[in-house]
Amino acid sequence: MKLRVTLLVLSLTLGAPAQSFAQDAEDLAKKLSNPVASLISVPLQYNYDQDIGTANGHKSFINVQPVIPITLNKDWNLISRTILPIVDQTNIAGPSGSQSGIGDIVQSLFFSPKEPTSGGLIWGAGPVFLLPTASDSLLGGEKWGLGPTGVVLTQRGPWTMGALGNHIWSVGGDGNRADVNATFIQPFITYTTKTATTFGLNTESTYNWKAENWSVPINLTVAQLMKFGKQPVQLGAGVRYWADSPAGGPEGWGFRLILTFLFPK
Repeated sequence: MKLRVTLLVLSLTLGAPAQSFAQDAEDLAKKLSNPVASLISVPLQYNYDQDIGTANGHKSFINVQPVIPITLNKDWNLISRTILPIVDQTNIAGPSGSQSGIGDIVQSLFFSPKEPTSGGLIWGAGPVFLLPTASDSLLGGEKWGLGPTGVVLTQRGPWTMGALGNHIWSVGGDGNRADVNATFIQPFITYTTKTATTFGLNTESTYNWKAENWSVPINLTVAQLMKFGKQPVQLGAGVRYWADSPAGGPEGWGFRLILTFLFPK
């Protein structure tokens, strides 16, 4: 009995897919590398950063990031991508104590062709919205915002390469808080193996046009697709290094854990 339990735990931990699941798993893993794939997924992304501000603050947050494709017609999809942060932080703004709750939601909508271009490019474009949903004034900017967003990528064999970006301007909210005028750029590259292991490298860089400064974290991750019963999931982990950040921003190393639920058609 103990041997059976041990083998079961090892199987789940290593995520070794059964032969009949291997090809489907590889295809699903590659779809997860495509931000506008026609695949319902719910990533839960835990992040931790440290050495923030003058009081050596730290911050951990879970980004709940549901992706929902909507068929518009035989040629076009609308891809809804939501980022809802659940935050716990200490001494972020000097000795400001601890705050926990939800942050501001970023909602993106991509209009995307169902088929790649003749050159193999996959793309999507549309609006992005900033919603002041933070439960504490130190967890968000208390500003409404909007702007354009877009993504372009190509998938060649096991490789996925591309970039996602947006720009958000504030259009309302608390007049005593700083206006938002920020560009987000996320170039990425992933490699997916035959056993549905995905290695990824990206940056999630933001340029603040008001403060004229960059935030540049570099993320290196590895993730494995597997099944728990009939439910396909992807488990991942990675490290982050802050190549640049504004005064009072995070420094050094952080880490990331990812659990993604997939709901293929």
